[in-house]
Amino acid sequence: MVEDLSLLNRSEAPLSEEEWNLLEKTVVQVARGQLVGRKVLDLFGPLGIGIQNVDYDVFTDRSPAVVDFFGEPEARDRLVSKRRIHSAIPLLYKDFVLFLRDLESSRRTTVPLDFTAAAASASEVAFQEDELIFKGKPELGQVGFLQADGRQVLSARNWQEVSNGFLDLVEARAKLLAAGFYGPYALVLNPLWYAALHRIFDGTGRLEIEQVRGLAEAGVFQTSVIPPDRGIVLSVGIQNFDLAVAQDLTVGYLGPENLNFPFRVFEALALRIKRPGAICVLEG
Repeated sequence: MVEDLSLLNRSEAPLSEEEWNLLEKTVVQVARGQLVGRKVLDLFGPLGIGIQNVDYDVFTDRSPAVVDFFGEPEARDRLVSKRRIHSAIPLLYKDFVLFLRDLESSRRTTVPLDFTAAAASASEVAFQEDELIFKGKPELGQVGFLQADGRQVLSARNWQEVSNGFLDLVEARAKLLAAGFYGPYALVLNPLWYAALHRIFDGTGRLEIEQVRGLAEAGVFQTSVIPPDRGIVLSVGIQNFDLAVAQDLTVGYLGPENLNFPFRVFEALALRIKRPGAICVLEG
């Protein structure tokens, strides 16, 4: 939440406290049911709406821990950042309008206000959040999982053939393990590849996705943000990446306009990829 609620102009809006609570609940529930990136990311924050930049270090080389008797490491044994990123935190938002006539009708009939427009706006903001996480926004200097420099890449098999999805996950895990990224692992797929996993696995009587979930302990997810010929295996954890949140999803009132009442669903956040080697992109 915004620490100073006056910044959201809520006292100026034609809504009761109960209606504001219902509006906020609607927006959060819709976004929570749709968001995928947050299922595989730790959150850093909320930092406050006034925070417009965030720094983080990027580590591209493996640096194993030391085993000795005296605790006197050589300089080469220390974990050293290869570069520090100064990242701007963008705003994600979508506006909607409550109409004067609808509001007056609700007051006269005691029929609850219809917050469909707010829900649709929350859905659009949630989609943009996942776009930011997985595909980035190069024009804003934001890098997503699919484009991160230093990510690992694996040529994927044909997932229309049973067991190929499982085999690709096995190979991606081995690739990540060999690079020193020990899991737990999450698998994020485009809907077509996700659907392809719902077939009987090699005569076992079990779906292939059940076998896959045994190796992707942090979950198997689908999102239309991922292109049809892509998938991502992630070694999850705050040591590898997180989501820096200045302002979590909320709603503000923009002020009267043409006797109607515009509102804004918004948030402010940025993906921090600290160890890009923890990403393995499957390319079909």
